[in-house]
Amino acid sequence: MPGENLSRDEAQERAALLSVDGYEVFLDLRSAVGDGDGADGAPRTFRSVTTIRFRCAEPGAASFADLIAPSVTAVSLNGKDLDPSEVFDGSRIALEDLREENELVVDAQCAYSRTGEGMHRFVDPEDGEVYLYTQYEPADSRRVFANFEQPDLKAPFRFSAQAPEGWTVWSNGVGELVDGVWKFAETKPISTYITAVVAGPYHYVTDSYERVFEDGTRLEIPLGAMCRKGLAKHFDADDVFLVTKQGLDFFHDHFDYPYPFGKYDQAFVPEYNLGAMENPGCVTFREEFIFRGKVTAASYERRANVILHEMAHMWFGDLVTMRWWDDLWLKESFADFMGSFSMVEATRFTNGWITFANNRKSWAYRADQLPSTHPVTADIRDLEDAKLNFDGITYAKGASVLKQLVAYAGRDAFLEGSRRYFKRHAYGNTRLGDLLSVLEETSGRDMTAWSRAWLETAGVNSLTPQVTLSAEGRITELAVLQEAAESHPTLRPHRVAVGLYRRSDAGDLVRYARAEVDVEGPRTVVADLAGAEAPELVLVNDDDLTYCKIRFDETSLATLRDHLGDITDPLARALCWSALWNLTRDALMPARDFVDLVLRFAGRESDIGVLQMLHTWAGSARTHYAAPDWREEGGRKLAEGALRELRLAEPGSQHQLTWARFFASAASSEADLQLLQGLLDGTAKIDGLDVDQELRWTFLGPLAVHGVADEQALAAELARDDTASGKRHQVRCLAARPSAAVKAQAWAAVVESDALSNALVEATIAGFQQPSQRELTAPYATKYFEAIERVWAERSIQIGMDVVRGLFPHLQDSERTLAAADAWLTAHETAPPALRRLVLEARDDLSRALRAQQCDRAAAGA
Repeated sequence: MPGENLSRDEAQERAALLSVDGYEVFLDLRSAVGDGDGADGAPRTFRSVTTIRFRCAEPGAASFADLIAPSVTAVSLNGKDLDPSEVFDGSRIALEDLREENELVVDAQCAYSRTGEGMHRFVDPEDGEVYLYTQYEPADSRRVFANFEQPDLKAPFRFSAQAPEGWTVWSNGVGELVDGVWKFAETKPISTYITAVVAGPYHYVTDSYERVFEDGTRLEIPLGAMCRKGLAKHFDADDVFLVTKQGLDFFHDHFDYPYPFGKYDQAFVPEYNLGAMENPGCVTFREEFIFRGKVTAASYERRANVILHEMAHMWFGDLVTMRWWDDLWLKESFADFMGSFSMVEATRFTNGWITFANNRKSWAYRADQLPSTHPVTADIRDLEDAKLNFDGITYAKGASVLKQLVAYAGRDAFLEGSRRYFKRHAYGNTRLGDLLSVLEETSGRDMTAWSRAWLETAGVNSLTPQVTLSAEGRITELAVLQEAAESHPTLRPHRVAVGLYRRSDAGDLVRYARAEVDVEGPRTVVADLAGAEAPELVLVNDDDLTYCKIRFDETSLATLRDHLGDITDPLARALCWSALWNLTRDALMPARDFVDLVLRFAGRESDIGVLQMLHTWAGSARTHYAAPDWREEGGRKLAEGALRELRLAEPGSQHQLTWARFFASAASSEADLQLLQGLLDGTAKIDGLDVDQELRWTFLGPLAVHGVADEQALAAELARDDTASGKRHQVRCLAARPSAAVKAQAWAAVVESDALSNALVEATIAGFQQPSQRELTAPYATKYFEAIERVWAERSIQIGMDVVRGLFPHLQDSERTLAAADAWLTAHETAPPALRRLVLEARDDLSRALRAQQCDRAAAGA
């Protein structure tokens, strides 16, 4: 990544100097097919011709344009030809002696990508077809065309492209094929990072959305959805369109600003690094959202949430865009919040706030306790910082804070503030103060103090109930104690609901009293609950109004140990599970106790998304947080419990499928592996369990890990499923086999070579690290610290992130590995900050695991 960074200071200087009137971009994509790979490992390229019309506030000044390309054929500025060898350094084009009005023309050969950054090229192993798509955020459009790569230099774009015969090309605007060239309507002013091109023989389905407004005007939005031809038989486009239309209804009902970008295409594309990307008029998604086998309702809910998240971006992010990546939250936090908000109110997924509380906030709590935690409004010095800030703080904590803001300022004030924000800043760029000013107008609240507490400071508070009872068994006083970590000591204002629970005559644990209160400072008395009957459980963030870690008093914790499954309200139950997991991560609850709770109560969990999260947490507890000498017993208990629940589950139900997957993840004994093999070859059967292709790969994973499924068996399975998905599964399973030679081969494929695509790098890493193979991968701990600086320097930032995160020796969970990480950090104080951040985060996860193991070990000796 040498020379490719861009600092905030450079961007601010350029934005003060330049304004852009428009782009015309021509791409010749015919080279995507045929024998186009260069000699000696040179990349396959395509022609990119860009014309930029822009103005300069200081005639005579100098600046630069951005372009990352193997070669530049020609550059002209204001009609004067420039020598590419003199003005192009591999990532920037020097622009000298600018006029008040300028025209830059750049003719370049840009490289197709295999890392999901820029113009990604994918060859489908099933039929040999080639598919292209672009992915830019935060700054990879410069890999496709010359531009000014920063969000606050917006401009209209007019794209055109030539493509192989039989292909279709899509972009942000409506396109048509004219004399062999695809020409697209000019866009509204947008940022470079949300422009898009998708091209290939995609399977394409159409629909339309219509709406008549109160003044009689009609809005019609052409809808499209596409995927690879090989996935067409699995593509449930009708459900995608249903959620899309429900979202468009919701946002038009609440935003009072018609969708401004014409059409609405949604492309499900291969080897995608992200969940999705909000390119206006041409949204891209990872194709895993097209389900090849049976999945649970949680998968459909997740897809709906992502569809709506990206749709919210059409207003928050595309129409109004942050000035620089410091205020990334201005779009991501809002989209994360609005995705759940709209999903709950407009679609069939009415329990979306449960998923938000249990899943999204778990991501935020983890990120907010890392040493790299940052305020929601972050300090983003450069593009490498920006790439790493697409994290749990910017998304999930920010969304949680907005949920708190709605409780604080009121729903109507929040939505009216949003409407004013859109109208006031349409097609412009904003900062934090622009949003706060409209919210102050609509709510009458002091947003400055609220922002200082919630957006401009880092860390998560803990809230604990303190209950005093009278001799008659009634509450004399109930207080909420607020604490903060020493490293981030801010105590914040929290609008919370406090719920009191006790068992009914039927044995259900139900809420019988509730009070809302503004928690301020270290101790807040909840006066409205004085005199209430003594509770068996106090839930201090009932209804999940605020962002905090929930703690329990001793009585409540004892109640949960015995009666967690008796809580009838699914959101309250999810909040309790989340709180118990935080206790486990914080080394306040032994990991084996959490596993025991899962084994006793998860079988009664009705919400399938919560159940899936509990399985993930239980596996992590056993792998990372349990004392090493209990891991084998813990794994056996999890496998036994999963098999028991699998056999008890209703045949054909999503709960049965979920327990089958969890059983496979825990299976290790000879009998467990024999059952998995039998389910694969048909000699064993569980009523109602359809072992489809995706579930076959799920079962093959542990068989490969434990040496039962060899290379020949995996090759046979690939022959059965000779698809892109099948290849990824096979690569993962091959790397998971228990052999020193296999691990060496996998390591070399990822660390010493760049031949694998991003998807196969990810699959190889996933197979390499296996909890039961700690001894096999132990030698790579030293190799990891020796290699990462070179990998970071030589590979794209996406692959660098995958390698540094994925191959950190977290399974070598010892003080020795912790010391090795500390030694690397000490010896590499001048390493790129983004690289140091990744190592520091992984080191912190390891340190947390060691503390939790000590807690678990102490409990065993008690």
